[in-house]
Amino acid sequence: MIDFFIKVKQQEAQQLPFVIYRKPNKNKVIGYFQKNDHLYFAESLDEVGFVFAPFENNQMLLIPKDQALKLESKMSVVKIKTVDNQDIPKDNTGKEAFEKVVKKAIDSIVNGDMSKVVLSRKEIIAVPEFELVSVFTKLVQTYPTAFCYCWYHPKIGMWIGATPEHLLNARKKRFYTMALAGTQKFKKSTDVVWEKKEMEEQQFVTDFIIDNLKELTTEVSVSSPYTLQAGNLLHIKTDIEGIMDDHSNLKQVVAVLHPTPAVCGLPKAVAKEFILENEGYQREYYTGFLGELNKRGIKNEKLQSDLYVNLRCMKIETNGKPGSTKAHLFMGCGITKDSDPTKEWKESANKSMTMKKVLF
Repeated sequence: MIDFFIKVKQQEAQQLPFVIYRKPNKNKVIGYFQKNDHLYFAESLDEVGFVFAPFENNQMLLIPKDQALKLESKMSVVKIKTVDNQDIPKDNTGKEAFEKVVKKAIDSIVNGDMSKVVLSRKEIIAVPEFELVSVFTKLVQTYPTAFCYCWYHPKIGMWIGATPEHLLNARKKRFYTMALAGTQKFKKSTDVVWEKKEMEEQQFVTDFIIDNLKELTTEVSVSSPYTLQAGNLLHIKTDIEGIMDDHSNLKQVVAVLHPTPAVCGLPKAVAKEFILENEGYQREYYTGFLGELNKRGIKNEKLQSDLYVNLRCMKIETNGKPGSTKAHLFMGCGITKDSDPTKEWKESANKSMTMKKVLF
């Protein structure tokens, strides 16, 4: 483990691209350490390596396996102390503006322009004592059921996250995806009651995915909705599995799923236009996707791609001066006709704690 993180620090010091990640419920950390600082792109999703894609455009970044050193290491599980929520600084600077945009979205939904839109905001906080290895270690220990990662490229920047949402797991023609929506705090039990607004939002997401996969698949099966715990938050989750038909490929399925209604809205085109016109900032790689492309499994198994939606994440900004590091935190909320602007603000504040807990 020590040798693994020494390599991470060397790569960072040399300003060479890398990604380190830990899959949900695993104790193994995997790293791809690129040997040059070239910017590679995934064009067809037939490439082999680690992909990092943005919310809006088609420039999917790639750390190619054949241009990188791959290392793996087991992480020992240690008991760590996290900061209580009440001890974490709160910032209400953008509250009025965010609630105003939410109100505008509700009005648009009531007018029949769309049925749902996911609005997000960004919060920038100073992290003068930021240290990558300790933050990543804390992230992995705090969120064992999430996909935890740190991605860095000198020409793009550094991103860190712990996302609970699978975009897609594909093995040859068979794939698995999920619908995820609704949020409430975890209070010692997953046996909770969900409000009508949250159940409705979840059904929007599930129906959209199933309807849009019909033309690409020979069969699709869907589970009943159930409660998922992700750190100190709960969500409603539905599992979806299917088989691509002979004329379909991974890129086509990803194009249907990304961006999902859980990060964009419905109808997708209308919701996306509303987001781009009203959020007031660029999401960049927040609500994009990331993960392994065409990785060969143990015993030469079929190629497997494992992609996640980039939620619960932050962009790390530094100008090279000691103590000047800032973290850009991203939080989103699903807005329907039954939403309340004040409650949506509080939900976004709860979500900000996911990253703040590992920074303080």
